[in-house]
Amino acid sequence: MKTGRWKERLIAVVATLATALSLMTSAGAQTAWPDKPVTMVVPWAPGGSTDILARTLSEQLSKTYGQPFLVENRPGASGNLGSNIVAKAKPDGYTLLIDTMSTHAMNGALFSSMPFKPVDDFTPIALVAYVTNTMVINAAVPANTVAEFIAYAKANPGKLAYASAGPGSTNHLCAALFEKAAGIQMLHVPYKGGAPAVLDTAAGQTQVFFSAGTQTLPHVKSGKLKLLAVTEAHRSSLLASTPTVAETLPGYELAVWYGMFGPAGLPRELTARLNAEVNRIMQLPDVKEKMANIGVEVANLSPSQFQEILLRDTAKYTKLIADLGIKPE
Repeated sequence: MKTGRWKERLIAVVATLATALSLMTSAGAQTAWPDKPVTMVVPWAPGGSTDILARTLSEQLSKTYGQPFLVENRPGASGNLGSNIVAKAKPDGYTLLIDTMSTHAMNGALFSSMPFKPVDDFTPIALVAYVTNTMVINAAVPANTVAEFIAYAKANPGKLAYASAGPGSTNHLCAALFEKAAGIQMLHVPYKGGAPAVLDTAAGQTQVFFSAGTQTLPHVKSGKLKLLAVTEAHRSSLLASTPTVAETLPGYELAVWYGMFGPAGLPRELTARLNAEVNRIMQLPDVKEKMANIGVEVANLSPSQFQEILLRDTAKYTKLIADLGIKPE
């Protein structure tokens, strides 16, 4: 064999071995995930709806993968503070985000300066759940229906305040939309999360709160809050006897979803793995029962279907926010 041909074959063999080794290493890295704790950022205060869902997932994911999935609450700036941490993280699956629609479908229209791109800087992994969104009032308010509440608000201008998890949150948008539809004015009292907002409404510091049943229903059961309506277009199968706001104010509608995101560029295979596992967890009988008891309807969508919903709602709420003239306070 000529020396030149021998060298060519040797080079080809080495190249083949290098390629095989590279593929084996890549496959091994994918299979090994996670080989250390995973951080799940919640950009809202502990005790809120996002936090409740994150901790449910954390418990189950830790069992599945044998590594801690640690919930880290980073509230502030209407979800932007914690979300920015994930947007800037390495897309390796070790920093995930559990968040509500407001950060991704609304904040881009509410803030003149954003630290990240709400859609482009994230990988949609799974739509975790639709949370039945409620309109509740403090038990001392003399109203038992939406119509009675509107009449009371009109007869007592300036006496009613509504709480929110912060400027631009879904709570804020729900209330602003209600004000416009009902022709009333209320005082907006923003908090740093849903948990302190619902506690102050139950205590009578504020009178009205539009929020997920995960936060409000325990206080309704205790008698501190009165449940007047849900904000979706149709009655919830979980609260069948509760009317919609639209039954009093036709056209009123706001449905709230929560999802899991990763940084942009999260590997497709890892995204698919996480999507399948989140969907499996949310369909577990005990998880579904727990969720139903707090007004949560679990979802089961692919990453691409979740992406479609994100793009649709971004367009929808960008227009609605402009129409309402809502700005952060």
